Amino acid sequence: MAKKVGVSEATVSRVLNGKPGVSDSTRQAVLSALDVLGYERPTQLRGERARLVGLVLPELQNPIFPAFAEVIGGALAQLGLTPVLCTQTKGGVSEADYVELLLQQQVSGVVFAGGLYAQADAPHDHYRELADRNIPVVLVNAAIEHLGFPCVSCDDAVAVEQAWRHLASLGHERIGLVLGPGDHMPSGRKLAAARALAPDLPDERVARAMFSLEGGQAAATRLLDQGVTGIICASDPLALGAVRAARRRGLGVPGEVSVVGYDDSAFMNCTEPPLTTVRQPIEAMGRAAVELLNAQIGGSSVTPEELLFEPELVVRGSTAQAPRG
Repeated sequence: MAKKVGVSEATVSRVLNGKPGVSDSTRQAVLSALDVLGYERPTQLRGERARLVGLVLPELQNPIFPAFAEVIGGALAQLGLTPVLCTQTKGGVSEADYVELLLQQQVSGVVFAGGLYAQADAPHDHYRELADRNIPVVLVNAAIEHLGFPCVSCDDAVAVEQAWRHLASLGHERIGLVLGPGDHMPSGRKLAAARALAPDLPDERVARAMFSLEGGQAAATRLLDQGVTGIICASDPLALGAVRAARRRGLGVPGEVSVVGYDDSAFMNCTEPPLTTVRQPIEAMGRAAVELLNAQIGGSSVTPEELLFEPELVVRGSTAQAPRG
């Protein structure tokens, strides 16, 4: 332990026995090392929460989540907090299981990005347990109502407005949407925004999918059957799936079908064609999430409201004038 922290064994002993003569920063470093290395805290120190913060993500295949992890993890480290990355895997550890593990580690707080809180029909008991224990929590991107946690979100309505108006300005009249599951809150907001812009949008031009490239390909194939020439997607991987679906049909992108993604995650400027997408302000959102969490950890009361951040349309090579005829 002393080697890990870079202090003497006597200093570690003083911390573990609750003795004076150790600076706060050194004491916190020793306790954090104790938690990171998996040792149980001595009984008299268990009441004090670790300087650990859970960062719970649904996956790492979509580049948007590693991007959030990098920003949030860096901002936590600057505050002397240690991020604990919890990534769900299909058939593996669930979000609820991770919450249980984090509670055992006496974490100071938890940041969730892209979790079950965004799905109305998903289980939410683990969130209530965090609330009951007064653990500071911040959610990233559109939570369902009544959870009572502060939330940092990209404005889904503005994102769809930007994408829709862009395609309309290029002459596209048959525009379709590839969205997430029916109970997915951000997708619901995107659909509401689209219907506000095009009240006569038929249901057949709204395709639902799991958030993956394969899901996007299957959903976009259904839209192409409806004769759409422009497709707005709820994530970049969905958009890449839509590009693949068009190509499998022998349709050129953007010559015959235009595709718009959402996130502007890593390497979207390197795809073929480079993807037109709506950029989430990840840096600003991640830092705001950490500020909200740190305020709670410091004992400040934070209102459980949602901070909405403005997205930005990034026009690249996957959109063009609608085909004639």
